[in-house]
Amino acid sequence: MGAEHLLAIDNGTQSLRALLFDRQGNLVAKQQYRFEPPYHSPEPGAAEQEVSRYWDALVHCCQGLWREGADPASVAALSLTSQRTSVVALDKQGTSLGPAVLWLDQRRATELPLLPQPWRILLALPKIGPLLTKVRQRAPANRLAQQVPEQWRRCDKLVSLSAYLTGRLIGTLCDSTAAQVGYLPFDYRRHRWHHRRNWRWAALGVTPEQMCPLKAPGERLGRLTAEAASELGLAAELPLFAAGGDKTCEVLGSGGHQEGVASLSFGTTATVNLAARRYREVVPLIPAYPACEPGVFLNEKMLFRGFWMVSWFKEQFGQLEQLLARESGEPVEALFDQLVTEVPPGAMGLMLQPYWGADLASPEAKGSIIGFGDVHTRAHLYRALIEGLAYGLKEGLDSIERATGARTQVLRISGGGSQSCAAMQLTADLFGLPAERPHTFETSGLGAAICAAVGLGWYPDFAQAQQAMVRVGQRFEPNPQHHALYQALYQRVYRRLYPQLAPLYREIRRLTGYPAG
Repeated sequence: MGAEHLLAIDNGTQSLRALLFDRQGNLVAKQQYRFEPPYHSPEPGAAEQEVSRYWDALVHCCQGLWREGADPASVAALSLTSQRTSVVALDKQGTSLGPAVLWLDQRRATELPLLPQPWRILLALPKIGPLLTKVRQRAPANRLAQQVPEQWRRCDKLVSLSAYLTGRLIGTLCDSTAAQVGYLPFDYRRHRWHHRRNWRWAALGVTPEQMCPLKAPGERLGRLTAEAASELGLAAELPLFAAGGDKTCEVLGSGGHQEGVASLSFGTTATVNLAARRYREVVPLIPAYPACEPGVFLNEKMLFRGFWMVSWFKEQFGQLEQLLARESGEPVEALFDQLVTEVPPGAMGLMLQPYWGADLASPEAKGSIIGFGDVHTRAHLYRALIEGLAYGLKEGLDSIERATGARTQVLRISGGGSQSCAAMQLTADLFGLPAERPHTFETSGLGAAICAAVGLGWYPDFAQAQQAMVRVGQRFEPNPQHHALYQALYQRVYRRLYPQLAPLYREIRRLTGYPAG
């Protein structure tokens, strides 16, 4: 067999997957390793994971592919996508100085060094100052410098998880420009590190020397070392191509670079993305992220806890479905479809506001559920949960369209939650737009594979690669009657929830100290 396959490594929060794709974007083999638990919390708000677990999982999955009959000689190249905003501190020898700090980490720096003049004046500006302070508090480098100063003094590099794994694969620290989402001095407009005299270096507590080199998606990062190749069961010198962060690759792998397509991710963090050729900040000071395709920017709105709430519901109220899923092998989300379909649109007056996680613009925001009555069951609660997530994503898409002037014609939905046909139909009804599911659920891995296909020259550009390797699996048309009800609820109730409840959230925070930060 010739080298006709692409090996995509998708390092997520809850699991790592090794995925083999062919030239047409078909998934031909898959191995998955679940992290149990996904992270550790040695103190309140902490989310950490030993970095060695990610490498061990990568080795386990690759070797599992070959044990199950896949041919390592068929692999033409590798690519890697990983969870965003998760970082690792390394010493001069490239050894981790502690566990990876994951994107879920809620710890904050409470003592911040003074900014050098003249940048100190930024803190006095009424809109910029408070937001800048929040960003500085969340920057991992500032917290590490305050809370583990001895460790931080030994930090030679502060890198993303994708850069760390790249170093293990090719022997050199390197990363993709499309993987830079987080609290590092990256120039999102120009897709490079900021100039060393830029004020962001001091604000975020790092130096240019602590960053690693960056390459654009589709460029070769390097080749597998003999040691890495031996552990993974692959040929030495196999090329590794730059891809992007998990959400960035997910947009590419779902066909989201096409005009009129909005990409929704029903993952742990739920997101909506619209691709654009022009850089624009939908929310001032919150950047448009680099897409996997050069010259393309992603305008994104995020629900931090997103479909994590489905996991919460599963743990709290879904014991029966968990048992049935173990016996049948079906995804739990698919078994929850019955809960959605046995309740009418609008959940008989039950409405959920999905702000169950961090938000820079409104840190006091929390989730809420209103409209409870004696007719409501767990099925109503579950439908209200899915509807609340869809309302939150629609609100995000509306804000992007207002800021950019773009107009959405179709929704392209991926992520674990997209396996639910009921959730797909509900989303089409609520948005009033067709909702399409790609031909594979592994869209993040497929996006990474597309980057490798372009790097190998299998396709001349990203547009043609996306056209050849991404297809629609199933399409859900909106129900006009359901949409009319949802639109009324959205305009008259949902959009009024946060303005009405925000003062109460602030009072709860003042009286209880929760949420902190």
